[in-house]
Amino acid sequence: MPSPRSDPAADDGALTEAVRWRVLAVLLATIFMSLINVSVVNVALPSIQDSLQASQSDLQWVLSGYALTFGVVLVAAGRAGDIMGRGGWFVAGVLLFTAASVAAGLAPDARTLNVARFLQGLGSGLITPQGVGMIQQYFRDEARARAFGYFGSMVGVSVAIGPVLGGVLIMLGGADLGWRLAFLVNVPTGLLVVALALRWFPRPLFTHRGPGRVGRSTPRLLRALDPVGSLLLGLAVFAVLYPFMEYRGSHATWLLLPVGLALAWLWVAWERHHARAGGSPMVDLRIFRTRSFSNGTLIMALYFLGMTSIWVIVALYFQQGAGKSAFEAGLVGIPASILSALSAHWAGQRVMRLGRKVVIGGLLLGIAGLALCVGVAWLHGLGRLSIWWLVLALVPVGIAQGAIISPNQTLTLAEVPLAYAGSSGAVMQTGQRIGTSVGIALITSVLFAALAVSSWPTAVMLAFTLIAGVFALALWVAWRDLRERARRGTPAA
Repeated sequence: MPSPRSDPAADDGALTEAVRWRVLAVLLATIFMSLINVSVVNVALPSIQDSLQASQSDLQWVLSGYALTFGVVLVAAGRAGDIMGRGGWFVAGVLLFTAASVAAGLAPDARTLNVARFLQGLGSGLITPQGVGMIQQYFRDEARARAFGYFGSMVGVSVAIGPVLGGVLIMLGGADLGWRLAFLVNVPTGLLVVALALRWFPRPLFTHRGPGRVGRSTPRLLRALDPVGSLLLGLAVFAVLYPFMEYRGSHATWLLLPVGLALAWLWVAWERHHARAGGSPMVDLRIFRTRSFSNGTLIMALYFLGMTSIWVIVALYFQQGAGKSAFEAGLVGIPASILSALSAHWAGQRVMRLGRKVVIGGLLLGIAGLALCVGVAWLHGLGRLSIWWLVLALVPVGIAQGAIISPNQTLTLAEVPLAYAGSSGAVMQTGQRIGTSVGIALITSVLFAALAVSSWPTAVMLAFTLIAGVFALALWVAWRDLRERARRGTPAA
């Protein structure tokens, strides 16, 4: 596999520092828009149900449909950006996401809303791998770590602002208009992002690049895009994700899980055959021999398997367990989210020097925060402590998030050739999506099973303990990676 320095896509050294940071500003604005959309929708679900007379299944697909299409197209979209130019696909994704936001905001019924959410997921699936790929392409070494740090900081700010913004829009707009504004608020940001991208992104937006410098011949371009591999992997991800998104539906949906695993095996076999036949596979499977990449991808999947469920549990505990409003539940995570943004910035400045130790420290802090949350739930159940103490207990969890996600992304992709930056980053993000879906299904099932025989505090304690166990597995992988880096003499070991 070519080294990052000799990679044929690494031809952007002539870009000025100002151009690089303008590109990053566009990427950060887009991340802000997409994450605000996710957290605002979570708050808006009750209003959507009342306004559109939506069923529980409709509401589930408002969330699941977005996540499903997002996960299915990630790797194929990343590969398309690697070959045809990331800037053009990024702009196309933002346009699709913005148009779908308009359709969602004007939806007359639940079915139309869910179609719009599917399209929003496709737009995000086009955007995200291009963003990661452009950071890999335009930034090097310490600057790349700082860029990913800013990326993580924007995640923290978006998560903090989203629920509050959603609550304010619903209060101002009322039951019907408020949730529509929650979607339409994406439109001005999306249009601004497109305008800035067209002005600031290096030209041309679409190019033919990548291994072998794919020419302009349509057959050669299609062969490089690997449509068979894209279809197999997309179907495999769909078959694996769908049962976890419909886990409260028919038991027959679980039959898709072995089908998905079989399709994943077929995809690997096809990618090997395609490479032997002289083709350009959508994912160079040799990247998994790079231990930093395979370990980092596993750490991210395990972390998201646990982390995403924390905020679901907190929202349920506050609203259903303690009788608080959705707005009050949204306020709980603000201190943790703000500190997550600050810790991501701090970690981004130090990860190239401290390496995997930053991620290990974050995981230890996350486990400590979960232990505090268990203690608060226990004392709340005994009537000795207010549930609002969870705000402080979640602070270490927020700091941990900033110290884990962006630094792990930097370390995981550090040794990946730039020609595969988009598709490799998308592989890691697909692991995140699978971890998120599996974690929410598994941990909320444990929560509700415990509720059937015990109280809310006991069920929450069990769920937080399970998440701490998942974090401990991620910690073991991170520690193993640290030792392997030390043996290899890798920088930042």
